[in-house]
Amino acid sequence: MRLETTRLMIRELTAEDAADVHEYASNADVARYMIWGPNTEEETAQFIDRAIEMQRQQPRTGYEMAVVSKENGKLLGGCGIYIYAHLQGEIGYCFNPLYWGQGFASEAAKALLQFGFKDLGLHRIYATCRPENKGSAKVMEKIGMTYEGHLRGHMRHKDRWLDSFQYSILEHEFSGKVL
Repeated sequence: MRLETTRLMIRELTAEDAADVHEYASNADVARYMIWGPNTEEETAQFIDRAIEMQRQQPRTGYEMAVVSKENGKLLGGCGIYIYAHLQGEIGYCFNPLYWGQGFASEAAKALLQFGFKDLGLHRIYATCRPENKGSAKVMEKIGMTYEGHLRGHMRHKDRWLDSFQYSILEHEFSGKVL
C-alpha cells in the first residue's frame, strides 16, 4: 500500500527502516507525549516486526507506514491508521524532530483521512493527543478535525494516569471540506 502527496511518499514499513525509525523513536522529546518509549533498539525492532506482520493480516485492520520525503528519499517519520468496529478508524503520526513544524504531519494525516474515507469506507476517524502536545492538537485542527473533548485519566502508562484530547471528523465533513 502506498499513498502519495505533494511532498511525501507514505509506504509500508520494512526491516530496512529500523535505523531511521529508531533515530526518532529513541528520542526522549519525541516519546514525551507517547504511550511508548523512548525505545531501545530491541523495542524499535519489535515495532517494525509488528508493522510487517500487520501487512499480512486478512482482513487488514492496521497500517503502520513510513513517511518519506519525495525530494530526497529520507524517512521523516511514521503514521498509521487502525480500523475498529462500526466503520471507525484512529489515526496517529510521529516524526523526527528535525522535521517538526514543516507541515509534514498535516500532509501525512490528510492522506490518512483520504485513505480511510475513500479506500477503507470509514464513517468516522478520530485521533488523540496528550493535552500538553500543542503541536499534535494543531495538526488535528489543521486537517479539519473537530475537538470532541478532554478524556480524563483514561489511560495508564509508566505508573501514571494520562489525559487525552480527542478530535474526530466524519466522512461527509471530510468530503465537503477543502483541505
